[in-house]
Parts: sequence; structure tokens; C-alpha cells
Amino acid sequence: MKNKNKFKGGRVITDWQPENRQYWESGANKLANRNLWISIPALLLAFAVWMVWSAVIVRLPDIGFEFDQAQLFWLAALPGLSGATLRIFYSFMVPIFGGRRWTAISTASLMIPALWMGFAVQNPDTPFSVFAIIALLCGFGGGNFASSMSNISFFYPKDKQGTALGLNAGLGNLGVSVMQFLIPVVIGMGIFGALGGAPQVTSAGKTLYLQNAGFVWVPFIFLVAIAAWFGMNDLTSAKASFKDQAIIFKRKHNWIMCIIYMATFGSFIGFSAAFPMLIKNSFPEIDALKFAFLGPFVGAIFRPLGGWMADKLGGARVTFWNFIIMVLAVAAVMYFLPSDISQGSFVGYFISFMVLFITTGIGNGSTFRMIPVIFRTFHEKLGTKDVVTESNKESAAVVGFTSAFAAYGAFFIPKMFGSSLGAQGTFISLIVFYIICIILTWWYYSRKNAPFPS
Repeated sequence: MKNKNKFKGGRVITDWQPENRQYWESGANKLANRNLWISIPALLLAFAVWMVWSAVIVRLPDIGFEFDQAQLFWLAALPGLSGATLRIFYSFMVPIFGGRRWTAISTASLMIPALWMGFAVQNPDTPFSVFAIIALLCGFGGGNFASSMSNISFFYPKDKQGTALGLNAGLGNLGVSVMQFLIPVVIGMGIFGALGGAPQVTSAGKTLYLQNAGFVWVPFIFLVAIAAWFGMNDLTSAKASFKDQAIIFKRKHNWIMCIIYMATFGSFIGFSAAFPMLIKNSFPEIDALKFAFLGPFVGAIFRPLGGWMADKLGGARVTFWNFIIMVLAVAAVMYFLPSDISQGSFVGYFISFMVLFITTGIGNGSTFRMIPVIFRTFHEKLGTKDVVTESNKESAAVVGFTSAFAAYGAFFIPKMFGSSLGAQGTFISLIVFYIICIILTWWYYSRKNAPFPS
């Protein structure tokens, strides 16, 4: 009876022992899984709201908004900047507020930009500054990733964290593809009737309900926020002040993992934002929107595989070989680009990019699996009195902070492609960056007698 009371939803768990096998199998595993399967749709909605402007900006000129290309670019880029910055703060929120409370609050916050966007696009006099504020608020969705991953990391034993974090992040990342599929459908229908407002008519005479790009998420956000509040749990073992967690800024491995995760997740989210533009610029005869959604889709669905492989083979080993394949995939993408001496091959280019997206997904999962192992080893070597509790707190903070650092890829990678570097220069720069990550992974984590094998 005592264990049953511990595992009721909506309660604070005061004695969480996931590394205790008997405790884990007595019901803790079911509670952890319940928290995970509520966290996943919450994170999916967060990614959908975070990236929604990439689908909205292409329609704004059609309904009478006279924004130039630079302004439209900023509307696409601002959620990436704010989301990455918010992740820095969100990564510390779960130990302060509790996972249940913060998941419910942060999910509910997504209604603010979703509703505001729905009303703003219906008024052709809405100024650019208002849209810029809404775009920045969509960064709430980007910030949620850090707290979500931090929270789930507390619930699982070390040997299952890779799979759990991979599922949470991978299925959550599908929010980008879900959004890209759903928005073109819902903006063509008056699904909310009179409550949704009047349609807009384009210069070509087509009827659009662009407000639905925001409104469609609201009922789902409400339901998931309620589910989080009543169905998830707060763990007292996860409690820590900001001061307690700030120790990670003195940990060398926090910064090394920031660099490594920038190469995986930063590439995933950056390529997701840039892929339609890259197709359009390199192969203008191809309808980019028919194919671009497949990149983030395969990257997302392969992330759980990366976590599972890391659980079985070791995170550092998977990450090391994954980076090597990423280098080869980028080289292949460059090979199939049109040039002065070749017309290029869209088929080869597309397949190479799919391999690149797959490897970003696998690397996302395997990299996150490395973090708790590294910090467990670190505290064992340090002789920490309560290794499990302290390593869990630090690794959860690092999981959140590295995700914040890497999220800036949503801004910088598209910006690089649009700069004087061009496609070729950007791809070469990325190859150099990936090689640096190969060396870091091998030296510290994957070689024989590595100081922190993970």
C-alpha cells in the first residue's frame, strides 16, 4: 500500500530511487512512463508553435502584408533566437518549480503566441513590430525543450535514459513535421466557424484562414497542460536552487558537450529551417515544399534509435562513428550540387541530405545518453558522498543547458547559408566543425582508456 501511495499521479514523490531495480519494477517504471508519455505531446506542441512562423511568413504577402524579404527573414529567425535564449533559463526551472508544475505552466504559455498570432493576421494594419513580438513569444516553444529533457532525465535509471530521452526528444521533434503537414490543410478551411473569424482573400482570389495557423494548436495545448498538471509528478530528489545547478558552468565537460550537441541538434534544427531555401536556390525547378518536410521528419524519428543504440553500444562510440558519417554525408551533398561544370543531381542531393538528417537525429539521441554517464563517472572520481543525487542534478542541468546552446543553430545555420559564405563555404565550415567534434569525442570519451568513457 505504501508504494501505491507513492506512485499516484499529481503527487510529490519524496523517495525516488530509479537505480534500485526492485523499486523500479515495483511500479516506478510505470510512473516514469506515464510522465514520459504526457511530456511527449507537450514537447511536440512546443516544437510546432516554435517553428510555425516558417509556414506563416510565406502567406503574409498573399493576404496584403507588405513586408520585405529582410523583415520576413527576421520573423522566421526571431523564434530561434528567443527559443535558444529561453532554454538557458528553462534548463534550471524543473529543480526549482518541479517537473509537473513547470510542464503544465510552460505548455499553457504556448497559448499566448498561438492566440495572438490568430488575431494579428486577421488585421491587415497589424504592424511589423507586433508580428516581431509574437515571433519572439513563439520562442516559448523552443525553451520548453530544455526543461522537458531535464525533467525526464530524473525519472529513469542510467541504463534507460538514452531510450527515454530519445523518445521524448525524437517524438517531440516531430512537431516540426506535424506543423508543416497541418498548416497548409487548416488554413484552407473554416474549421472554427464564426468563432475563428472571417477568411482572407488573396490577390489570386483564393480564400485563406491564416488565423488557423495559430488557433489550431490552442485546444490541444489546453488539454495537454491539464494532463500535465493532473497526471505528472514532482520529484523532491530533483529539487535544487539555481546556485546549486550553476556549478555546471565550472565543469569542463558541460562546455565540451555543448560543442558536440551543437553539431547534432544545432545541425538538425538549422537544416530544418534552411532546407526549403536550399532546395529552391540550388534546384529552382523543384517544388521545395513537397520534399522539405521529410528532412525534419526522418531526423526526428531516428532520434529514439540513437538513444537506444547508445544504451546498447555506448553513447560515445555511437556519437563518434555518427560524426564520421555526417562528414561523408555533407561531402556527398556538396558533390551533387550544381556547379559550373555540372548540372548536379537533385536525387543524389536529396538522398545525401536525408542521410545527413538521419545522422543528426541519431547523434541527438546518443549525445544526450553520454551526459548522465559522464557526470556519474565524474562524481565517482571526485569522491562525492551522494553520487547518484548530485550527478543526476548536474547532468539534468547540463542536458538543459546544452540544448539551449545548440538551439542557436536555428538562427546561425540559415544565416550562414544566406551570407557571403554561400552553400559551398557553409558546408566546408560544417565539415571542419564536425571533424573537431570527432576529435573531442574520441579523446575524452570513446578511445581506449578515455578519461570519461560514456
